[in-house]
This record gives sequence, structure tokens and C-alpha cells, in this order.
Amino acid sequence: MGVEELLAAARGDGEADLLLVGARIVNVFKGVIEEDSLAICGGMVAGFGERDARQKVDLGGAFICPGFIDGHVHIESSMVSLPEYARAVVPAGTTAVVTDYHEIANVLGVEGIRYMMRLDEGLPLEVFVMLPSCVPATPMETAGAVLEAQDLIPLLDEEAVIGLGEVMNFPGAINGDPAVIAKISACSGMPVDGHAPGLSGRELDAYIAAGITSDHECVSAGEAAEKLAKGMYIYIREGSTARNLEALLPIVNPASARRCLFVDDDRQPKDLLEEGHMNFILRKAVASGLDPVTAVRMVSLNTALRFGLRGRGGIMPGCQADLVVVKDLKGFEVLQVYKRGAKVAEEGALWTDVRAGPPAPGAMNIAWDRIPGIAVRPAGEVMQVIGVVPDQIITSRLREKPTVEEGLVVSDPARDLLKICVFERHRGTGNVGTGFIHGFGLREGALASTVAHDSHNLMVVGVSDEDILTAARAVEKMGGGQAVVRGGEVLVDLPLDVAGLMSTLPLVEVRDRVEKLQKAAQELGCPLADPFMALSFMALPVIPELKMTDRGLFDVDIFSHVPLFV
Repeated sequence: MGVEELLAAARGDGEADLLLVGARIVNVFKGVIEEDSLAICGGMVAGFGERDARQKVDLGGAFICPGFIDGHVHIESSMVSLPEYARAVVPAGTTAVVTDYHEIANVLGVEGIRYMMRLDEGLPLEVFVMLPSCVPATPMETAGAVLEAQDLIPLLDEEAVIGLGEVMNFPGAINGDPAVIAKISACSGMPVDGHAPGLSGRELDAYIAAGITSDHECVSAGEAAEKLAKGMYIYIREGSTARNLEALLPIVNPASARRCLFVDDDRQPKDLLEEGHMNFILRKAVASGLDPVTAVRMVSLNTALRFGLRGRGGIMPGCQADLVVVKDLKGFEVLQVYKRGAKVAEEGALWTDVRAGPPAPGAMNIAWDRIPGIAVRPAGEVMQVIGVVPDQIITSRLREKPTVEEGLVVSDPARDLLKICVFERHRGTGNVGTGFIHGFGLREGALASTVAHDSHNLMVVGVSDEDILTAARAVEKMGGGQAVVRGGEVLVDLPLDVAGLMSTLPLVEVRDRVEKLQKAAQELGCPLADPFMALSFMALPVIPELKMTDRGLFDVDIFSHVPLFV
């Protein structure tokens, strides 16, 4: 069906494919709700008001919103393949996402990005790609690949690619590092996303001057207000680990709202299944006092305008008919979802058939014969300890007296001081970073995972060296995954057969396995709601303050490795 049929349906002298009647339409352009009928023809919105149509559907007073768009998400963090992810988010009203595949790129490089892009064919979910700018996130750790500007340029020809993903190497951007600037220049004229926690003043000025125009790492209204005032888009994040909505909502007002988006960044299987996706964020925002139409605009029109997604983000003639029918604008219970005018989901169920993608074995190349061991000898009276901050991906900097037994520094569960190790798993270097962390609360045992942002080396936290090594070996044997160990025995595990990051299992099964892992960890004493998600960010050397990489303890504030002992 071509433009002639669409125009005829729009004029009213031709038949539309579908007429939705008895509807209350959320007009994100005007900021109002209008009672009207909506005509669809050839996958596009034809117009408003009664007219002839091949099919008529009475919505009984339900609300029609533009399809929800997630402006910043790492699909890998759902722990399932892209088709299975679509099965979860489309019935929740999400019709498009903007993703940065830097997780799988850190393991498999360009081929990992192409692997993910091949999976979106035929899905009822549009996936727009921001090319990963930081593989690795910094040169201070070992990733499975190094992507320079020349590696990314060929991907710019892909239709799905719309910009450059979050520039996490903010010191490189501020100081004009040639490699960082080359990537930004390669995407000239396209959106370039930022990642600048705590950055302000002249350093922030330099970061923005480099060409970076958004940030999703704000944790306070003051920080967000400065970045907003300097022209950045503010992505208000409400994910599974980092939850910033309540703190940042005060910056949203009639003047600033158009520069604000809701995003989730990372969302775990349980949250996707039990809370939803963007509809969950909308529900929480409105419950916190935000005007419902403004909230909807922040997951539709604002996102489309930010990324230049033409024909999306609103309900207007000639616009793609991506629609979400919700019961009300308070609970955002999704009744129906239309993609390009075709119903693709109803009452929580996807109507179209999707199949999980094939496995993509990740690198699991640990050179045990080169590893010097994980024993720690005391080298001072005070050691630097990573402090876990619940519900945040930032950490605190602690200083503690080491517990020494038989000449070695050991975990001290009574003080919640546990050993943390990062084993390099990509290149067989034999690197292992070892230190101590407070906040995991284990009385015994160990937790291991190959999901460790962003280089995704093998990360283990535990009480005894024996259990730490047992957990590491168990995950290695699976080819990547997560495990809980106690007394040399694997209690629960989850194989991740896609690069050690995702599973080809159904989302429900992955959710169940993750819950078993969490329960096992909590039975060992861990107080964290999601120990493995928290663990995954303890190796991210671009989020303050202290982190652990395969090369040792890292101080984000001075952007350098530092000694364990002071």
C-alpha cells in the first residue's frame, strides 16, 4: 500500500485499514487529552475522526499513547537474547529502543555488534544503535577487543546506527585525547551520548564542547540542573540498580521538560516480568506527582526528537502508527500495542512469534599457569576498601585495618570485609586484580560472574580463597555465567551462552535461575537485593570512587590504579 492510499484515507475519500473509536488520545504536541477516533492506513496514522475503514475497534474510553521509546538501554543486561527481550518489553508498550551494544562489543568486538544487529529482523520492536565509544571503557583494564574510530566507521552505513554511545572516558574527552575525539568526529552531525557522573564547572564545559550532548549519570537535582542549563539532554534513569527518578524529578518543569527523557539503562529479568518496562517508569513518575501527559512525552516525543527518529514519537497524520492503548494514565496498564498499525500485543502477551538467537560463545581464556595467585600479603597498617552503596553503582572509599592470619591478609566476615578478585578472561594474560570490599555480607562461600561492566572479565567475591577459585573454575567450565559456591560445592549456576553475558533460555527461566542465585547468596549472608547486579558494577572504572579491575584497585577520582595499602 502506497502514499496514494494513505492520502485517500486521510482525505476521507478512501478506506482506512483500521479505525480506533471510543478513544482518548494523548496529544504530546499540544499537551492535552482529546476524545476522538483514529484512522490507520498502510501502517501510518491517516487522521482523526470518523471515516470508512475495513476494521473498526471500540476502545471503550481507553487512552491511546504514542509507542514508548527507551532512549538508553543495554539490552545485554536483560540477560536474554534480543528476540526474548522483545517478547518482554513490547507487551509493556515499548515499540522502540535506543541501545548501545558496548557490553558484547567489549567481549567480541565488531562481530558482537553485528551479531546483535542480525537478530532484530522481523521483530515487532525497532532497535536503534548507538555505536560503543569506549571499548574498553578505559585503557586501565583488559577487554576482549579494542575499537578505534576506524573500526566503527564501516558500521555507520548500517540503517540501524544513529549515533555514538555514551563517552565514558570523560578525562579523554576533556583533555582532547585523539582517539576519543576521532570517534566523536566520525559521528559528526549525529547524537553523541555522555556519561559524566559528578562532572561540573569548567571540566563539564570542556566535555560538552567536545560534542557530547546528554548525560544519564546524574544522581542529584543540582548536578542535573547544571548540565541542563548548559544545554545537555538529561536522561532520568530508573533501572534495576541505579534508581534516580525521585532525586531528579524536581528538575522537570514546563520549560525544561522537553530536554528530559526517561530511560532504564539496565533492567533485570525479574523487573521486566514483574514491573514492566517504560510503563513502570511512567507509573512511578506519575505517582511521584508528574503530569501524565508530560511523562508520556518523556518516553515518546522527547526521545524521538533527541535522536532524530522521524515519523515516531507522536500521533499525527503521516506518522508511523506505533501506539499503546492503556487503561488509564495512572497505572499504565497496557491493553494493546500496535506496531506500524498492526496489533502485536494484547493484555501482556506478544501476538507475533519470535525465536531466540543462536549462542555466541564468549571468550573464556584464563591463563591459570600465568596467574601469580590471589593471596595478599600485608604491606601496611591500613588498606583501601571498596564500599558498596545500596541501589547505586557508585562506591565509597573506606580505610580499614587488615585482618592477617599466618602472614596473609584474609577476609573478615565479622567486619564484612571480603576478598574481591577480577580474573582477565579474554586474552590469556594471567592478570588478576585482588582487593577487599565491604557491603556484600557473606559469612561463607563465594559469588562469581562474567557479567562485569564493562570489560566483562570474571569477577568473584568471597570469604575463602578456596571457594573463590572454585567459583571461578565453575564459571569458566560453563563458558561464562554466574555461580554461587559454598564449601567447594556449586549451589546454583546460570550458564550464559551468548558471550558470557546473555542466555538463549526463555526470560522466565532466566528469571527463575537468577532468583535462585540471589536466594543462595542471601542465605550465605548477603543483604543486597540483587548481589550479582551490584557485583557487575564493581569493576567499572568510570564510576566513582574505588573499583577493581584485572590490573588492580582503581581510583576513579584520579583515574589511576592505586596501591591496596596506604
